[in-house]
Amino acid sequence: MALSVFDIFKIGIGPSSSHTVGPMRAARNFARNLHDRGLLSRTAGLRIHLYGSLAETGAGHRTDMGIMLGLMGEAPDTVDPAAIGGLVGAVARERRLTIWRSHTIDFDPETAFSGRVKPMPEHPNGMRFIALDASGGTLLDERYVSIGGGFIRALDSIETDETVPEHAPMPYPFSTGSELMDTCHRHGLTIAQLMLANESVLRPPEEVRAGVLRIARVMDDSIDRGCGLNGPVTDEILPGGLKVRRRAPALYAQLKAGPKKKDDVMFAMDWVNLYAMAVNEENAASGRVVTAPTNGASGLLPAVLRYYRTFIPGWSEDGVVDFLLTAAAIGFLYKENASISGAEVGCQGEVGVACSMAAAGLTAVQGGTVEQIENAAEIGMEHNLGLTCDPVGGLVQIPCIERNAMGGNKAINASRLALHGDGKHHVSLDTVIETMRQTGADMQSKYKETSRGGLAVNVVEC
Repeated sequence: MALSVFDIFKIGIGPSSSHTVGPMRAARNFARNLHDRGLLSRTAGLRIHLYGSLAETGAGHRTDMGIMLGLMGEAPDTVDPAAIGGLVGAVARERRLTIWRSHTIDFDPETAFSGRVKPMPEHPNGMRFIALDASGGTLLDERYVSIGGGFIRALDSIETDETVPEHAPMPYPFSTGSELMDTCHRHGLTIAQLMLANESVLRPPEEVRAGVLRIARVMDDSIDRGCGLNGPVTDEILPGGLKVRRRAPALYAQLKAGPKKKDDVMFAMDWVNLYAMAVNEENAASGRVVTAPTNGASGLLPAVLRYYRTFIPGWSEDGVVDFLLTAAAIGFLYKENASISGAEVGCQGEVGVACSMAAAGLTAVQGGTVEQIENAAEIGMEHNLGLTCDPVGGLVQIPCIERNAMGGNKAINASRLALHGDGKHHVSLDTVIETMRQTGADMQSKYKETSRGGLAVNVVEC
């Protein structure tokens, strides 16, 4: 295992981890390289080329916004979502952009970006940044790919902290589900305990716990903001042109005002739907969310985690930590052996992976064995195999918002099925991960975040 829980759960902004956050980090990396190599003061212009899925759905996913913010030196986890409109709007009005907060150049968003539908050979989400001097000569030319979940890979530049991290060796490495289970049994550890021991190589255990609880708080805050609990929601209509109306505030009011339907077996499902939709509506509005493991799937894990806190007796902060550490371990397996990029494998790599992770986390905090946790994770993905990524209008709205709600309830059901069993089952988690990878490779590109197939072409934009 080479990743940290804080790599798989990253605080950022919407609407897309691969199309907004990844490009933002790549642009920030490029701007910093200009500064560090002494080229910033000589930079007179920029050319930005987008390839593949970024070229086809970048407009709906606010790729241009992310890149401009990154060039300014803003980071996804620290930029103020309320300030984004003003920062990007000023560039559009003034046709000027300040790189790395220190050097201002002429920059017209209408002409600075160009799209290449043919993807780079390395990945469907490709970017190329070219800095020019006053005579039009090239100062720096770098290519990046955004590989899902906010992760990027630099193809030409020196690897930095913005790219895929490489951590120190950990005491309990694993790269497959079977290795994870074997290691747990051999050392008498739960998955969460194993993860905590590995994380403690990078930072003290108390910092790990505090950091995981901070992730949980950001998830909770995104639910509360989406429900309108932190003040009235001002952008009732989500941006992008589809005129999708936020539903979470009204649904929250309805559920709060209604009777406590203790005899309604679907009562909890209504709240899980609410929690997931609230987060994904925040994501669609470029609000603060946690990649879990992506922005397109950012509502599913928070919804199931809130379900644990609301509907499972005896919840605790320790349980919250165990939930997220266990979920992260499952996320690592998909990242290592398949993909979490919708542009690479479809939405099975986003909502499907989130469902698998959430099912594992929920099973762990309810006392599930390692085998039952692995079974829950397998069930969560098995019934998402082949799930396409076909966003209408290239926006992370239809079907993405409702898909998180459906996935959250599916994760809960997967956990219940596993807990009613003894952990023995025919299809292993490793097998279903490999099947997901193969299915994604076989899936036509029009169903992989290009908006050239599926609902994206069969729904009339209004």
